[in-house]
Amino acid sequence: MTSILANGISVAYQEQGQGQTIVLLHGFCGSSAYWEKLAPLLSREYHIVMPDLRGHGASGAPEGPYTIEQMADDIAVLMEQMGVPKYTLLGHSLGGYITLSLAERYSSRLDGFGLIHSTPYPDSEEAKEKRLKAVEKIQAEGIHAFVDGLVPGLFAPKHLQTMMQDVNRTKEIGYLTSSQGAQGAALAMRERVDRREVLDQSELPILLVAGENDGVIPLERTFTVEGDGVIKAVIKAAGHMGMYEAPDQLATVISDFMRNLA
Repeated sequence: MTSILANGISVAYQEQGQGQTIVLLHGFCGSSAYWEKLAPLLSREYHIVMPDLRGHGASGAPEGPYTIEQMADDIAVLMEQMGVPKYTLLGHSLGGYITLSLAERYSSRLDGFGLIHSTPYPDSEEAKEKRLKAVEKIQAEGIHAFVDGLVPGLFAPKHLQTMMQDVNRTKEIGYLTSSQGAQGAALAMRERVDRREVLDQSELPILLVAGENDGVIPLERTFTVEGDGVIKAVIKAAGHMGMYEAPDQLATVISDFMRNLA
């Protein structure tokens, strides 16, 4: 794990492989470890950069609520500091919200971008209330209790029994999220804006990946745009965690998308 001072905080990251650069952004209460099954598959052909988002993993977790724009700026500055002028940016869940913010404001730095189990929609009023309850739970019971409640809903129901090792691994990664970081990121997601126009208006190639059995973000909230430059893929039998539930299938989808960029 390497760290660089970017946008005023220490941003930790892992990297593997050589070639065109793919930046993978993990979801809420995750870290760069989320990609531990996917990255070895992709790094056979590509240079994979996996940051820990602000408040997560080994990156800094400053006090106060975060914003999606701030978290996107962290990644933009990190890539500048690494000396990588152009890259493809793919974000899982929370990482997808950050991807859209970066694509909206720094599109010239991207070869393409994509959402993995994510959506351009903002939180509904009901979801906003749930974010506040998440913050309250973290404050009252701590990050372990919160993660224990969060993770089972991320996997397809049948995988809770058949993939118990991966479910437990996802919890272990989540436990390493700082309490402050989880609260700050939850509030960032609560206040994010509608970014459907970013997908509608972008001239960059776009990859949209949804899980067939995703109980967090259903297909229709991911597949919001049509067009010649848009590739859509459904990960069969997966819930919200395709990088664990079907890494080979997800790697094939991403590799096919990258070859279309060439």
